[in-house]
Amino acid sequence: MNSSAFYEDNEALLSTDSRRRESVVSTTISRGGDNEVFAQQLRHNLKIVFYFALWYALNVVYNIINKKLLNEVPAPLTVGSIQFGIGAFYAGFLWLVKLRPAPKLTPAGKNICWRVGTYHASGQLLSMVSLGAGPVSFTHIVKALEPFFSALVSALVFGKWMKPQVYASLLPVVGGVGYACLKERSFSWLAFWTAMGSNVAFALRAVMSKSAMTSYIGENMNAVNLFAAVTWAAFFLSIPVFLLGEGTSFLKMWAQSTTGENASTTPGELTRALILSGLFHYLNNEVMYLALSNVHPVTLAVGNTMKRVVIMVASVLVFRNPVSLQAGIGAAVGISGVLLYSLTKQHYEKLEAAEKE
Repeated sequence: MNSSAFYEDNEALLSTDSRRRESVVSTTISRGGDNEVFAQQLRHNLKIVFYFALWYALNVVYNIINKKLLNEVPAPLTVGSIQFGIGAFYAGFLWLVKLRPAPKLTPAGKNICWRVGTYHASGQLLSMVSLGAGPVSFTHIVKALEPFFSALVSALVFGKWMKPQVYASLLPVVGGVGYACLKERSFSWLAFWTAMGSNVAFALRAVMSKSAMTSYIGENMNAVNLFAAVTWAAFFLSIPVFLLGEGTSFLKMWAQSTTGENASTTPGELTRALILSGLFHYLNNEVMYLALSNVHPVTLAVGNTMKRVVIMVASVLVFRNPVSLQAGIGAAVGISGVLLYSLTKQHYEKLEAAEKE
């Protein structure tokens, strides 16, 4: 074998070995990249699960305190306005002591916060009127339709429609929760229309808030500061509403509950309940905004609908309300619907991403 052939064979071997090493390195890098993407997605999903779990927990506590409070002082408009005020001053305190950076809104940002604040206040107000105008179960049935309103409003605002199969997957969520809440067949047009109005208001709140989160509306405008600004707007807007709707009846009810022979509580206990209800109302909605910053408004609406099942379970544990077979079946169907919606939406998002590639 001559030296030229020997060197040619050696070069061929070295070239083959080099290509193999490059292939191994490339595969390793690719796998490493895939692992990093998977880890990021896992962290993101766990964060969303944490937000939803915390939102549910805080909301359950709020509903328990609020129910006990309204049993003593049945003035929902005044109590609701005070709760907005407690939340607003809590947020203002955090800005004042610089635990959170204070936002600096642009003129467009101020306009958006006032609009969202209007939706936030009116949604809460209409819910309370509906609960007072008819059976509680009837209001929950109508409000179980919220995902459909959110889907329609988000499509109109963002100009992007999801696949029909995704919308169809909302049916078992709405149907299951509605069936679980169906106890009485009493019908009230006032309860119906105010609950429907609340659905529209909360759908607009979620979609417009999501739009604000993806736009520049000022400095330090993250999800929590956005909700804080919205709460201040809702507080100011709710003041004339409770004054016109209930006047000073709150003070008379307070006196009846805390003084005299028929007093059922003390001023200190009622004050503590009022402050706690305001704080938990604010905190549970603040966490809801953190969840919204990570999910689609329709996903949030689905979570809000399923929250009714969680409240139902909490009601059983705290107030010893019995659970019927109907409620159990409806809850199971609703939970299964949430899983179906999640898998269907994820499936079509992957197909859409693959088409773009």
